[in-house]
Amino acid sequence: MNATYSSTGENAESATVTAESPASSASGAPAGVAYPKTIKSYVRRAGRTTTGQAKAFEDLGPRFLLSYAAQPFDAAAAFGRTAPLILEIGFGMGEATAHIARVRPDDNFLCCEVHEPGVGALLKRIGEQDIGNIRILQHDAVEVIDNMLAPGSLDGIHIFFPDPWHKKKHNKRRLIQPPLVAKLAARLKPGGYLHCATDWQPYAEQMLEVLSAEPLLANSQPAGGFAPQPDYRPLTKFENRGLRLGHGVWDVVFRRRP
Repeated sequence: MNATYSSTGENAESATVTAESPASSASGAPAGVAYPKTIKSYVRRAGRTTTGQAKAFEDLGPRFLLSYAAQPFDAAAAFGRTAPLILEIGFGMGEATAHIARVRPDDNFLCCEVHEPGVGALLKRIGEQDIGNIRILQHDAVEVIDNMLAPGSLDGIHIFFPDPWHKKKHNKRRLIQPPLVAKLAARLKPGGYLHCATDWQPYAEQMLEVLSAEPLLANSQPAGGFAPQPDYRPLTKFENRGLRLGHGVWDVVFRRRP
């Protein structure tokens, strides 16, 4: 599971309280921190980069890692060709991402992930499997969406197994919330798709509810409800283990209205 991405602002990048300032203001916000906090699309996770991943950073990073810049993204320049552009938010260790890029060689995949071992793992897969249609932004996806991706610039969006934040009091931290979905829908071309997947049924139901409420989107299923697993999305080792234990997996696929 990719547990890196969530919608919480309470992460390792949040501002810290300095010794010169009181711990909090009268409003309850830490001194020096804007209130409410800026929402990020992820939570930092601990992890160690392996020797192989570090070598992949060194050897393949210059070609496949892009620098974040608050300016319009030039996909043709980044990929060296013009092709349908798919955004992936949070790819974990990159197993599914590499598979999808291989079976869809005519598409370009722009992949956002902040977890360094995950980025290293995907770079390693890129080298081992000779994949050329992936580019990686090791940066907060929300800032990428806000500052780099123009309206109507995407042909598809993948969000697979985001952090479900199981406890009810933490549900507000989930990535799939109306404000983000509205931004994503606006950046899809007419007919472009948004594909979410989760193995947590309450989150799947929330995804379906939020996407159904977005005026720019329409369910790909004429009768509504969840979608069959698309052929391009593989069963990962984690997912197969869950299925053996009797866990379900739900896919939600919506398209941008004309």
